[in-house]
Amino acid sequence: MVAPGRAQRPGASARADLDLPTEDELLSCPFCEGREDRTPPETFRVGGGEPDTPGWAARVVPNLYPVFEHHEVVVSTPRHVRSFAELDGDEVSGVATAWRERSRAAREAGFAYVHALLNEGREAGASLPHTHTQLAWFEAAPPAVEAETGDDAAVCGHIEAEVANGERLVLERDGLAVLAAYGGRLPYELVIAPTTRIDGSAFESDLLEPALGLLAESLRRLHAIEGPVPLNAWLHDRGHWHIEVLPRLTVFAGIELGAGIYVNSLAPEAAAAALREATS
Repeated sequence: MVAPGRAQRPGASARADLDLPTEDELLSCPFCEGREDRTPPETFRVGGGEPDTPGWAARVVPNLYPVFEHHEVVVSTPRHVRSFAELDGDEVSGVATAWRERSRAAREAGFAYVHALLNEGREAGASLPHTHTQLAWFEAAPPAVEAETGDDAAVCGHIEAEVANGERLVLERDGLAVLAAYGGRLPYELVIAPTTRIDGSAFESDLLEPALGLLAESLRRLHAIEGPVPLNAWLHDRGHWHIEVLPRLTVFAGIELGAGIYVNSLAPEAAAAALREATS
């Protein structure tokens, strides 16, 4: 449901002021290069050097506060940057390599599914500001993914129709599309997906790296409009695989959480138009 006036209600915004990093943040961050001893021993690195020493481009370590038995953190860059939007092409490539290699390790260990996700901002669940993604190893695909897999033909048809229609298309490149989600729950909810269904895992696809590149570009465009905002993003790696992006621009309340009716203050067509015009 689209209700533009709902954005004006008191307390609607979930956005917090995101100032520049403080000196204390820069000095205490355990994800910056040279502080490898402040994290659990790494499980994988992109770049040279001995384990748990400087010289890496991306680094994977066990989550210090895991939800699952195998729950890892992928530190995207040795630089102290707060958003995936700030990564350059080489850094995005390093994240893609880490995702791919750790998903292979999960399969070899007998885990059927890896849930890859990005949390940015405390309001979206990020405990540390240095940009990072997470990988949770599951013995079976989680319920949200299973639900989509059961209707994969509909997912494929929807994405192909949205690309053909173009009204909610933000960007198309390298066999991938960025779409403003039809029926999005929050303003600027996005879907990044291959324009046609590709068999196999996203982690093994040649499109994984360009898809993550489009994620970074989409966030840069969003930042140009709204400034840095809290957000969540995740990969659904079944059937017509795709990345979902959910900026946390407004607060879910009892209508959304209790009734399951999501009230979006910005029509997806308007969101797509704004993002098409934004510069990254």
